[in-house]
Amino acid sequence: MRTALTIAGSDSGAGAGIQADLKTFSAHGVYGTSAITAITAQNTLALSDMVVLTPKIVTAQIEAVVEDFQVDAIKIGMLSTRQIVKTVAAIVAKLNIKNVVVDPVMLAKTGNRLLDDDAVVAVKENLLPYAAVVTPNAIEAAILAGITVSSLESAREAARRIHALGPATVVVKGGHLDTPEAIDLLYDGKEFTEFAGPRLTCTNTHGTGCTFGAAIAANLVLGYPIQQSVARAKEYVAQTIRHGLPLGRGSNVMWHKPTDEPV
Repeated sequence: MRTALTIAGSDSGAGAGIQADLKTFSAHGVYGTSAITAITAQNTLALSDMVVLTPKIVTAQIEAVVEDFQVDAIKIGMLSTRQIVKTVAAIVAKLNIKNVVVDPVMLAKTGNRLLDDDAVVAVKENLLPYAAVVTPNAIEAAILAGITVSSLESAREAARRIHALGPATVVVKGGHLDTPEAIDLLYDGKEFTEFAGPRLTCTNTHGTGCTFGAAIAANLVLGYPIQQSVARAKEYVAQTIRHGLPLGRGSNVMWHKPTDEPV
């Protein structure tokens, strides 16, 4: 069985972060391992508290996994601080694993800031050069690219600028773009590929970004090329939203159904 490692923050009840990643790996038949960067007290309504772990314990967790498992992919989410970003980047550089998916988590669904300004600089300078794929939403793409991102054309320019920072592939997610359909835009340095889908009106959306990045990582592990991995990940996220569960009193949770389970 293939193995993937997620490096991200925990989510105590809202179905994002480490929890969403591990559920997504499992649904794709990939064995998930994890290294936690921060512990959050969070539900579907709000993030009420957070403790960022030290680079030392983050390093120890990653080393404990990679010395015991053959890791086929790494999915990176919430990193919080410059020190953790640089620590994770240095480890990724040494591991030389080709399937590295970076979800540059900057804001929680509840609006809380999850990545400080110095850490954003470190992501751009230290981490993105090792990414096979980076998956910002429009808000994150705007911060990384230094421009306003609201339309498909501005997303294209942002993708070009982010690609110049070093990742092999950029996928600007379309959920926040002002387009009739939800269009995710992939740029590989040569050409653009659009992945369009209907805008779903339900509120089962907490953890969509985490799930999307983890699904891309899982599909890369399973041998699918990048364009097909993104297409499959987009469809999987749509499935988890459509079959979301009426749990919690805020943004409802997604249902991470196995990919081969009848709907």
